[in-house]
Amino acid sequence: MGRESIEEGKLSNPLLVKNIDSESQVYGYGGRGENSGAGNEQQSGTFSSSATTMVVLSSLVAVSGSYVFGSAVGYSSPARSGVMDDLGLTVAEYSVFGSILTIGAMIGAVVSGRIADYIGRRGAMAFSEIFCILGWLAIAFSKVAWWAELGRLLVGCGMGLLSYVVPIYIAEITPKNLRGGFTTVHQFMICCGVSLTYLIGAFLNWRALALIGTVPCVIQILGLFFIPESPRWLAKIGQEKKCEDALQNLRGKNADISQEISEIRDYTETLKRLSEASILDLFQRRYAYSLIVGVGLMVLQQFGGVNGIAFYASTIFISAGFSDSIGTLAMVAVQIPMTGLGVILMDKSGRRPLLLVSSTGTCLGCLLVGLSFLLQNLQQWKQVTPILALVGVLVFTGSFSLGMGGIPWVIMSEIFPINMKGSAGSLVTLVSWLGSWIVSYAFNFLMDWNSAGTFFMFSCVSGVTILFVAKLPVVDDQHLRPIVYFSFSCSTGVLLVWHEGEASLNV
Repeated sequence: MGRESIEEGKLSNPLLVKNIDSESQVYGYGGRGENSGAGNEQQSGTFSSSATTMVVLSSLVAVSGSYVFGSAVGYSSPARSGVMDDLGLTVAEYSVFGSILTIGAMIGAVVSGRIADYIGRRGAMAFSEIFCILGWLAIAFSKVAWWAELGRLLVGCGMGLLSYVVPIYIAEITPKNLRGGFTTVHQFMICCGVSLTYLIGAFLNWRALALIGTVPCVIQILGLFFIPESPRWLAKIGQEKKCEDALQNLRGKNADISQEISEIRDYTETLKRLSEASILDLFQRRYAYSLIVGVGLMVLQQFGGVNGIAFYASTIFISAGFSDSIGTLAMVAVQIPMTGLGVILMDKSGRRPLLLVSSTGTCLGCLLVGLSFLLQNLQQWKQVTPILALVGVLVFTGSFSLGMGGIPWVIMSEIFPINMKGSAGSLVTLVSWLGSWIVSYAFNFLMDWNSAGTFFMFSCVSGVTILFVAKLPVVDDQHLRPIVYFSFSCSTGVLLVWHEGEASLNV
């Protein structure tokens, strides 16, 4: 693994790039399909691998955790009326129950990196599922509000751990040429978890729904016994023989893994030479663009109202005079295919065009829902307003699933230098969960204050998102070429970022 310059100073300000000789050497933002940075493949001699049975099985076991994540997010909407009636909760108390999940997720996300590095990726997934199982059982058998809230907090802690370790594990076990497709399954399974929880919750009570939440947790714990540990983590802790065995198991017994093993070793040695920056180091002028883009997109994503709608969809439909069960089923029908479409289009159409379409759709969706509540307050078009609310929620849900749900996270991974990614990821994740808590806690109060005003505010935030994305220094409009240039290290999955006038990292 050659490197002309890898020190921190050479990796600053990654948003300003102009002179790249060929797209075949470096793919960038809005660049070609599934193999970002595939041009480096020829330089390093790395060959593509196929998806073996073990890679597929390991990925399926890992994304069981993604489903758990989604089911936790989707639980509070169908369970709302049952929990409030059985436990005697007020709107304020149910807001605490719904939003405390994000507090737990913040805690889990903050410690997730250290736990995954200390006990391994499989160990971290098992540890997180224990939290989730205990939390779901506490909710299912709760007799008082605080017991249910404790359970929700535990599920949140497990969810925060899973949000980090699942995509990391998948990225570390999959071949380079398949990594993009496999890692997007994580986002897709979160969507499936949310949608199927809505669907099941339309027919079962809240206690049964909580018990069903333990099923994917148990499946993942059992599945972890049959899959290998991440070879990269094993190499990181010095277990080279186990690293080779795990990689051979993943690539097939007759596969030649010598070159990939060599690259993993070089990558591990490089990381040891790099000093990880602290969060305070991010607040330097050279990282200003990256910080504005990463944090800005996360703030706009959360304050666009997604968690208010996801957590309390049934409340919205009931307030609009529409059947909550039919509304949530319609959301399921829209959400899953639109997420799949977003996965397909992300690398084909480019990030910014997809973000613009997505944020325009969320703006329109919230505008329609706000208009529905406004007409309802004015006693106008009474027959039309419930349908208008349904259409608005579906437009918002489909549009958010198309781009705003996943692309900000992809962009965040692409715009920070290698030695800043850990600190940047921690900061951006903290901002995201904090925004999620604020919206999920305040949503019920906002709806009581002014339903129409709530959605008009969300629509305004989405409007700001459109302007923010349109003005981002991310894509050269004339040529649709990247301003942020990056490349994946052939086997490591680590993003290398550089800018004009600085030596590149050759892998």
